[in-house]
Amino acid sequence: MQYDAQVVIAGAGPGGAALGYLLASRGIDTLLLDRQLDFEREFRGEMLMPGGLDALAQMGVGLDAAFASVPRQAMSGIELYLNQRRALALAFDDRFPTAPPTAVSQPALLEALVEAGRASGRLSFHPGTLARSLVSEAGRVVGIEVRTPDGPRTFRAPLVVGSDGRASVVRRAAGLMPERQPQRMDVVWCKLPLPDATGGGAVARGYVGRGHLLLGYRSWDDQLQVAWVIQKGSYGDLKRRGMDEWVDTMAEHASADWAEHFRRHRADFTRPFLLDAALDCAPAWSAPGVLLLGDAAHTMSPVGAQGLNVALRDAVVAANHLVPVLQKSHELSALDEAAARVEAERRREIEPVQALQERVPRVVLGRGLPAACVRQALALLLRLGGRFAGARLPRPARNLLAGVTDVQLRV
Repeated sequence: MQYDAQVVIAGAGPGGAALGYLLASRGIDTLLLDRQLDFEREFRGEMLMPGGLDALAQMGVGLDAAFASVPRQAMSGIELYLNQRRALALAFDDRFPTAPPTAVSQPALLEALVEAGRASGRLSFHPGTLARSLVSEAGRVVGIEVRTPDGPRTFRAPLVVGSDGRASVVRRAAGLMPERQPQRMDVVWCKLPLPDATGGGAVARGYVGRGHLLLGYRSWDDQLQVAWVIQKGSYGDLKRRGMDEWVDTMAEHASADWAEHFRRHRADFTRPFLLDAALDCAPAWSAPGVLLLGDAAHTMSPVGAQGLNVALRDAVVAANHLVPVLQKSHELSALDEAAARVEAERRREIEPVQALQERVPRVVLGRGLPAACVRQALALLLRLGGRFAGARLPRPARNLLAGVTDVQLRV
């Protein structure tokens, strides 16, 4: 059979772009497709946790040079407020065992990944290419049908990777649709100028209490990025109440200095964007000739800013298993076995992280007495513990920061 490439990747998000770079830089002919003509989106996760930063650091000198031009802002620390009282102050200094969480421009990061892959001569990037369906022969996926700016086209390959997000066409066409888990929360994203009294905003803050969670940090573009976690389905009521009342409600849950900052800059808030929180996991991530990665395989909740990071870690593990087979073997069964091993290894991290993402909103957003008691107990423990060093972070926090499993690039 005549193939257009060894691998076709649908979706140039973090997982797809990183895997495209890794495969191409190791001599694998790869086609990378994306439905958009550029990398700009209304929402792009931008927080790289230590686990995601480590995955990028392992991807090679060429990528390091490209990443140097990506706008970013490392956090200097984080403060957690429970019921408007500061309960935790953690400095990301020499005592912190990993690189600090870092806000990046995801469009610039994706562009850097793609350009690094194209520089190898083995990656062909096709923007503006919409996946329509899979091509199957004798019970095996052998390609993908797409719509390009020039009309319909079919790309054939021994392996099609679906990295096309939570609304994945590849996942649906392969019959691997998950059952979505009900969520308690949505997230409202907006930006405003940085406050003056918090080190320029390099210290991130989180405010928990009375069924609300408000997060703020210095973004890569030197603005204050605000994430307001709200009860699912309540966004419409917020919009009807108007921006002034909205800002006042946010301010009621912040400390006095940020409350004043919100009110003073109420006219400077960017247009709020609603992120519909979702959490699901496909029943299987692979089938003969196809593999799912990132949100296509396991849509992550916004809790802990995991989506970008686990997608990069997915790409590292996928490269570990796929590259040796693609370099040395033309047996399709060996490729399918490698894809199955990717899923088996990554589920060991994704499942516990998703379980944690499911539990956190119950405590943070719960309005009943049990949730309130848990929050009060947490506040007391944190106050008694005083200032935390990185090595003393609770295991759930370490898992969200650095990942559950050891992910090492071996190819």
